Amino acid sequence: PVLVLLLLPLLVLRGRGQGFGQTRFVCTSVPLDGDVCAAAAPGTGSAEELKTTVLQLRETVLQQKETIMNQKETIRELTAKLGRCESQSVLEGLPGEARPGGAGRKGTYSKNTMGDLSRSPAAETLSQLGQTLQSLKTRLENLEQFSRMNSSSQTNNLKDILQNKIDELERQVLSRVNSLEEGKFNPKNESEERGKIESTLTSLHQRISDLEKGQKDNRPPDRFQLTFPLRTNYMYAKVKKSLPEMYAFSVCMWIKSSASPGMGTPFSYAVPGQANELVLIEWGNNPMEILINDKVAKLPFVINDGKWHHICITWTTRDGVWEAYQDGTQTGNGENLAPYHPIKPQGVLVLGQEQDTLGGGFDATQAFVGELAHFNMWDRKLSPGEVYSLATCSSKAQSGNVIAWTEANIDIYGGATKWTFEACRQLN
Repeated sequence: PVLVLLLLPLLVLRGRGQGFGQTRFVCTSVPLDGDVCAAAAPGTGSAEELKTTVLQLRETVLQQKETIMNQKETIRELTAKLGRCESQSVLEGLPGEARPGGAGRKGTYSKNTMGDLSRSPAAETLSQLGQTLQSLKTRLENLEQFSRMNSSSQTNNLKDILQNKIDELERQVLSRVNSLEEGKFNPKNESEERGKIESTLTSLHQRISDLEKGQKDNRPPDRFQLTFPLRTNYMYAKVKKSLPEMYAFSVCMWIKSSASPGMGTPFSYAVPGQANELVLIEWGNNPMEILINDKVAKLPFVINDGKWHHICITWTTRDGVWEAYQDGTQTGNGENLAPYHPIKPQGVLVLGQEQDTLGGGFDATQAFVGELAHFNMWDRKLSPGEVYSLATCSSKAQSGNVIAWTEANIDIYGGATKWTFEACRQLN
């Protein structure tokens, strides 16, 4: 026989909350081919009863395990339903949310809202921005009426307060609308909302600019500058005219920036099939570059010191010869820049942004920050004397025969502003 040690703890309770009493060990002799369960200790019942108890306990454990698994699944289902309900409630409760298409847009959300929870704050922000803009518009209308009747320091203070509010709003649009785009949240309707904000912001800026400048000071049509105060992907200006096919060009402008690193893209010209047909860009820590049909030449400009500078670039398709002028003096030249490639016609010319697609695809990291004026373009190479006349604001200076700098030729978007150009007045 084999001795099997059966532990039979004898529990002696000495009041609620106390520990176990003493434990006694009993040795029972069991044959080699015998059933251990049959070796029951005195007072514990028969072997059959013990077997039955063990089986019942095992069955109970399995049932409890199955119950726990079912409860976990139920909890997951309820959590998902609660998430959908909360998401739908947030989306339907947005204040002032435009819902083009009526029930169609609402129905779109109800189909799949699990992915919308993290994005609903961005949508709510966009709606709140729209409300704020509408409030600013009303205040500005009241300010304009007040200005007509009374010109005082109080009026000027109101203008300053409103301008500061608009500047703050621009920063919100920059950070939150861009984050909304990165989330790719309902692109169609998001684009419509963004378009409304850009349009209203542009109108506000133009009108407050008119107030501060005394209805444009009755300035001549070419005495204006564009200001791009923030690095965004929505502030830009577009030239109404396109370019003809050109075998040579000269492009000149006044420019002022202290942006770092890189002032961005003063202008870009894109044509179907080629977004980089003609681009001027200073991106990151690279020097300013001119791109023609994706071919690149580095330009020796040093102009991001916060002061006005006049720059000109000339180019001819024969041998790809180019020249660069800063403040009336030639600072560099080269050749083999897209030789024998004529500039293609019927494209889109944008000021302030780099185009990745025709007329769009803007990237905030490549946007121009600063001020720009007297952007002119010719379909020929200017002489050094002509460039000097432009840089010194001479009365002999001529406007571009392809693109001339007049307000009628420029449309502005997204909050870029027009101011009276001062650089030439300071020189004279």
